[in-house]
Amino acid sequence: MLGRDRNVTGYTGHTAEGFAEFFKKKIDDIRSSTANLPAPQIGSRATSTLASFRTFTEAEIRRIVMKSPAKSSSLDPVPTFLFREFIDLLLPFVIRLVNTSLLAGRLPVSQRHAIVTPLL
Repeated sequence: MLGRDRNVTGYTGHTAEGFAEFFKKKIDDIRSSTANLPAPQIGSRATSTLASFRTFTEAEIRRIVMKSPAKSSSLDPVPTFLFREFIDLLLPFVIRLVNTSLLAGRLPVSQRHAIVTPLL
């Protein structure tokens, strides 16, 4: 249903060189179409900085989890529907993970992965 079992081994005619050439041409086209235009006017720049994060409460995390789309990734340790079903049991661990990550300013190594699927 999620398309994870689809056959991705077949030849599509797409190549890495073709992909790179497509974007190189796109950038060249943009540069040529804007070459004679004046530089954009930048009115003001943000002067504030974000030096720290505040911690989250259980109520805030619960609301975020319950309002989030019920989508899951193969990297997720628990499917979203199951996580929601046992939110009361898991919430203390999630709160600790979120708040510790925010206070430390970094994610645990185990959470620094992503699956990127380009759409051609």
